[in-house]
Amino acid sequence: MKKSTPIGAAIVFLAVAAGILPAQTSSSNQVEAWVTNPDRSSLFQRLPDPVVFRNGSARGSAIVIDPAQQMQSIDGFGFALTGGSAELLTKMSREARAKILQQIFARDGNNLAVSYLRVSIGASDLNSFVFSYDDLAPGETDYELKKFDLGQDRKDVIPVLKEILAIAPDIRILGSPWSAPAWMKSNNNVRGGALKEECYPAYALYLAKYVQEMKKEGIAIDAITIQNEPLNAKNTPSMQWMLNQQLGFLRDHLYPAFTKAELKTKVLLFDHNTDRVDYPLALLSDPVVSQFADGSAFHNYGGDMGAMSRVHMARPDKNIYFTEQMITERPGSPTINIAASVKRMILDTTRNWSRNVILWNLAADPRNDPHTDNGGCSMCQGAITIDKDAVSLNLAYYTIAHASKFVRPGSVRIGSTNRGDQTVGLTEDEERPGVKRLAVIENTQVLPNVAFRTPEGKTVLIVANDTQSVSSFAVQYKGQSANIRLNPGAVGTYIW
Repeated sequence: MKKSTPIGAAIVFLAVAAGILPAQTSSSNQVEAWVTNPDRSSLFQRLPDPVVFRNGSARGSAIVIDPAQQMQSIDGFGFALTGGSAELLTKMSREARAKILQQIFARDGNNLAVSYLRVSIGASDLNSFVFSYDDLAPGETDYELKKFDLGQDRKDVIPVLKEILAIAPDIRILGSPWSAPAWMKSNNNVRGGALKEECYPAYALYLAKYVQEMKKEGIAIDAITIQNEPLNAKNTPSMQWMLNQQLGFLRDHLYPAFTKAELKTKVLLFDHNTDRVDYPLALLSDPVVSQFADGSAFHNYGGDMGAMSRVHMARPDKNIYFTEQMITERPGSPTINIAASVKRMILDTTRNWSRNVILWNLAADPRNDPHTDNGGCSMCQGAITIDKDAVSLNLAYYTIAHASKFVRPGSVRIGSTNRGDQTVGLTEDEERPGVKRLAVIENTQVLPNVAFRTPEGKTVLIVANDTQSVSSFAVQYKGQSANIRLNPGAVGTYIW
């Protein structure tokens, strides 16, 4: 975000919670505060006393909210509904499953209102076993995909998606493949290998048919990537896909297949780490791919989040998405590392132009199962842990909660002071009492934050106190100000 300050605009402060209220307030200057404390004394809970605006400007460093600065629109926040997640959910009793799905996807009460899901096209490494939608005996081929069938997904992913859609009919769904069917690959194996060039037309048809067949099930696929982690051949399943080969596939095969099928599903490039932004930028340098692709998708197991801003700088006409990251915690821990998690996964992603955040993954059992052998992730803890009908909530759950409930799809990121930004304030002239002078403030102590304007006209500010000592911060907005108390290591979401 460029550094700027609304000098002529009124300055506002949020004042916080923890029981500090003026004698008289009105509902128009009250702010909801939802807080998670590192000692788990509050886990995404609404504070009983509202934050209150007061007239006047803040002193010293402050988070200045500037709604005149508008950046990217937001599509949503959520998790990957892996095949393993769906399998665990389908094994629950109907009543227990309905309860946890309501808690995750409904908008009312304390529910999360998750608004974005990622599903695997075929199996991922968090399935119990590997499958595709066109598995054949060794030596067989099916270039016309006459044997294409959604198969295993009809037993778990599709039924669970339908239950979710009954709760949240507008939820966005992203599909990502981990591998083409083995018969299409150079090594005839679900792990590693490359897509045979003679199978490019068949695989383009395969991806198009997936979107079409899901639509027949009443499930709209909003976007797809064409390969999860194309530079990683170590998972089971996986498929390596070098830049020039993927370029030819996108330009000469997928684009014609989607055009012929009249599909409106968005195509996102790359779907891998922020340390290789050259890959999607090189794809976008092709005029056909540039016309066809909606934008680029990233993970952050390598690289830095700022790389997404560099992609935006190079191609501001294309969108940025954040499609995967695993975050875990020790089961039964008395503390929760919420500030670092929210800073990285919510603040750093959206401040670097991402339209969404999807964490990996929704659910696992107490042993982090299910997953595939020989390359499946054995450490991938779910946002929730399912043990038969018992459910526990983990770090990823609370991380997404601080954004998903209030930053609804269609919200727009707006300006808010970040560390290192300069703002201005007024000070009294030392030699002439009563005379005010302009002061430039270096905001070195501002807490990490991000702000949004919702479609309903509300402002949402998310703040992570990543310090060990600071217990309050100041916010300015339209001529009002406040000092908000937030414990070290805590996260607060503020809505007005």
